[in-house]
Amino acid sequence: MISPSSSLFLASDLNNWSPGDPNYKFRKDQAGKYYIDIPKVPARFEYKITQGNWTMVEGDSSGSPLADRVYEASKEADPHLIRIRIAGWEKKIVYTFIINKLPENTPHDAEIFISGNFNDWEPANPLYKVYKNVDGTYRTTIYTDKDPVEYKFTRGSWESIEGRESGKARPNRTIYRDSKVDHMSINVEIDGWEDLSASFHFYSLYDLLLLFSVFQGILLIIAIPSMQNYNRPANRWLVITIGVASLMILLRTIGGYREAAQAFGKILLMPDFILFLYVPAFYFYLQRLLFNQSVKPFRQVVLFLPVLLQCFVYLPFFLISDRELHLLFLVRDRSLFGVFLGTGLLALGWNTYFWFLFRRTFRFYREQYQSHFSYEQNLHYLNTVLFIQALCLGLWYFLFLMLGLGYCFDFDVTQIVEGSVDAIWLAFSTITYFVGYFAIHQPEIFKISPQPRSIFDVGASTEETEGQESVADKKPEQPEDITDLKRQVEEYMAKEKPFTNPKLTLSELAGKLKLSQHTLSRVINDGFEKNFFDFINSYRIEDFKKRVDNPKFKNYTLLSIAYEVGFNSKTAFNRSFKKITGQTPRDYYNASRPEE
Repeated sequence: MISPSSSLFLASDLNNWSPGDPNYKFRKDQAGKYYIDIPKVPARFEYKITQGNWTMVEGDSSGSPLADRVYEASKEADPHLIRIRIAGWEKKIVYTFIINKLPENTPHDAEIFISGNFNDWEPANPLYKVYKNVDGTYRTTIYTDKDPVEYKFTRGSWESIEGRESGKARPNRTIYRDSKVDHMSINVEIDGWEDLSASFHFYSLYDLLLLFSVFQGILLIIAIPSMQNYNRPANRWLVITIGVASLMILLRTIGGYREAAQAFGKILLMPDFILFLYVPAFYFYLQRLLFNQSVKPFRQVVLFLPVLLQCFVYLPFFLISDRELHLLFLVRDRSLFGVFLGTGLLALGWNTYFWFLFRRTFRFYREQYQSHFSYEQNLHYLNTVLFIQALCLGLWYFLFLMLGLGYCFDFDVTQIVEGSVDAIWLAFSTITYFVGYFAIHQPEIFKISPQPRSIFDVGASTEETEGQESVADKKPEQPEDITDLKRQVEEYMAKEKPFTNPKLTLSELAGKLKLSQHTLSRVINDGFEKNFFDFINSYRIEDFKKRVDNPKFKNYTLLSIAYEVGFNSKTAFNRSFKKITGQTPRDYYNASRPEE
């Protein structure tokens, strides 16, 4: 039915389908019938009848949508007179929005509009203006069959769209048709406008943490190359890794502000390149740090192929204008968010694979290191980095889980997903905090001695390893009974006490015994049933016990005695003592004191 005050309009390809064009408005005759005269009618055109907007368009008697009407002069009995009967209007749900709160800095003469997927995101359509009521609230009503309804409020343009209190962009508001929200009374509070952010809200605590991480990264980029060490290639890759992470965190932070996003819209896309850039750089760092192995050019190209493919996929969005890109973000364009979703899933698999590779590599390094060295490397910061990476991956999986649940059960997960993304970036940014902390308090972590064998290149050439062996290692040896070799080692250890050297290595001890590394390793592993690390530390612990019981050392602290016998750190001493004796050094000391 049409109310007496309603107006009818012709929307067609004659007027670019404008639903309320005054030049195509129907008039009413004395009999109450609507009519319109159209001069110079073409032989064919398509049309529909509306009540002034697309929310009130003709449908069938049940309220379902109708196909466009078609006029063809050749098929009309009287091409100059077309009779139309409207069976009904499309049944669309009525939504009434009540704005209970506006930002304090809203201009007193501001006109407010609602814009969404129900009106093709027009920011200042007069049919969707919000009017102020006597009770101080602002109200508007829309009719639509969209599900879900996505919308935002504007002050007449996309430059003056609603945002967060800080002025940063907020996600689209969403209402699902079957939600428990009362569609006739949807209460809304507008926290802020993107173009009218208060100065004291410009930097949120979240942004300050990210920016401080960037600042920390810059300091590390300057400080690390200045450290004197013999593994500069590793630290060079560390600088590259930190540089990539800091740049992307900076772009992510800046892109959250309207001024930056409008000045250079592509900044919204650039932080995504961290997805495929970070792990190859960290991979090369670990190879150089732990095994001092360079990566072949072919492998470098292969590992950077994903980011090159990402550039190719993102290229169409870099070629469009900033305004078009902003609109794609606003309307949640399927092609854009499809690219984001596909890229994110592939990147999740890529990063997960490398995380397990890094973890396995670290364990392999520890095992191999204990077979060649008698002291611990300070690599606790790598454990911290791997933990943070695992936390980011966990949040990443949670994000996609929520997306899947939202899709399957048709509920809005926008805020959850947005919060998860923010949490991932915040967790990721803490890596530079921890690396910076260790760099300041324990700078020796960037000077560790690399292990010649690598899990990355199983079966690779062992020229570097062979080059590190002493001249004695290259001399052929006659097979000897392992018992004799074991006795030879025991006599040398008791007489010369090489274990007091905190930097003793398998290669060094083998040279002094005039044995090859392989032979000495076999004697220690098979004859003493220990690895080199535990073998040397067992002698240190026995010597420690003797000195503790010796009155000569009664004024020494336990830690000073530990250093005397060859341990290089308190942590290594406590861990080895507990592993070999089953007691802590303090417990042993107390138990060895005679009762008074």
